[in-house]
Amino acid sequence: MKRSGLSRSVFSLLVAALFGSLPAFGNDGEWRVAPLPDVSGPLQGSGPAKPHLQKVPAGTSLADYGYETFEYLVTGEASGRPYTTRIVVSLPANRERFSGVVVSEPMHASGNSWMLFYTRLYVMHAGHGHVEIDAQKGPVEAQVVQFNPERYADISIASDDQTNEILAQVGALIKSDHPSNPFAGLAVRKLVMMGTSQSAATLRNYLAVHATLRLANGDPIYDGYLPTSTAGDTPMPRIDVPLIQIPTQTEVERAAAAGNPYRRDDGDEPGNQFRLYEMAGMPHNDSRENPTYAAGFCDLPMSMFPVGALMSVGLHHLVSWVDRGVVPPRASRIEVDRDTSGDGSLLALDEHGNAKGGVRNTYVDVPIAKHGVPNRADPVPGTRNDFYCGIAGYELRLPDETLRRLYRDARDYRDKVDARLRQLIDEGWFLPIYADQVTANAIAVTFGE
Repeated sequence: MKRSGLSRSVFSLLVAALFGSLPAFGNDGEWRVAPLPDVSGPLQGSGPAKPHLQKVPAGTSLADYGYETFEYLVTGEASGRPYTTRIVVSLPANRERFSGVVVSEPMHASGNSWMLFYTRLYVMHAGHGHVEIDAQKGPVEAQVVQFNPERYADISIASDDQTNEILAQVGALIKSDHPSNPFAGLAVRKLVMMGTSQSAATLRNYLAVHATLRLANGDPIYDGYLPTSTAGDTPMPRIDVPLIQIPTQTEVERAAAAGNPYRRDDGDEPGNQFRLYEMAGMPHNDSRENPTYAAGFCDLPMSMFPVGALMSVGLHHLVSWVDRGVVPPRASRIEVDRDTSGDGSLLALDEHGNAKGGVRNTYVDVPIAKHGVPNRADPVPGTRNDFYCGIAGYELRLPDETLRRLYRDARDYRDKVDARLRQLIDEGWFLPIYADQVTANAIAVTFGE
């Protein structure tokens, strides 16, 4: 995901998504049935397949958890022109483990399924299926076709105005009884779409046609949405299915001067099932597991905040909402004071430099460090990547005298972390499958004994 490896057009999509300047697609208020595309595959031979995941830590891959991944080509007509593109399907090898829920995402412009990267442990433990939909012209050409021109010689998207229809047609296929459906023979109860940063911008563009492209019976194609690492100049639109939006502290900070215009009230009623989860301490991009961020990549110590664990909280609540009608908890917003004097931040920070309010976690509630955004890098072009450090976070360990005041010793610190962790799990703000990450971090902390 290094900047030097991205084409100019793909990099511009990343920047546009981050600053909320991608165009939206309108609709005329009427709905029509999304046609089903033709499907071929699974693809075989013709050299290596384009991976849909970045390298993950050892022992946490899809294969490690008994998942299989297949590529298919889908072909149809969108916006009056033909297209052929790729979808990547991941399922438990033991199909009896399939939950009946499929989580999908548009391929990020960098060529990855970043939301699966973040949430894979939750997805695999739950037995959900996953589908990457390669629906954007520029990224498909730059990231997929160029990876293996022979294998992907048939792939062609004429224009980005086909993206929404491709997403709709693939979604309708997944819910269909078409014999070529990669989920044929499996009972797909619910289908959700998720995205992060640039792929969240693609998701948001799709919301404009959510009401106009439907299944044959008029039902929505996608039963819920999870846009993450995203804010925007306006609130997310009201739609007839649940939507959970996750701005990280990066987006809250950047939008603070403008009054955080993306914010709107949570809702539970039909047509307004909405949650806004602003994650205190979470940066826009993960540096705990993302291989982009090696030691020393940025000027400040890299944040070890467990981005995937908190993204998974949002996905878990969305799936529970759409599949079982479990209404998720509400959270406060991160506090904004728009006063940079003293702390240099537009956010209201506590005495340790961590954000007040928002979705809480042990890292800001039982602190040993300040978790801030953005990180920094040498701005000289060609030396260090100021863009990627600008969307990363940092953590600065608190002074020893502060730690001694907060905790008697390392055991006292671990006990406080454990107590807060249990409380967060009970309240629905942390998933048990990620508890070991928090515990391991706490055990590694020393106080100079």
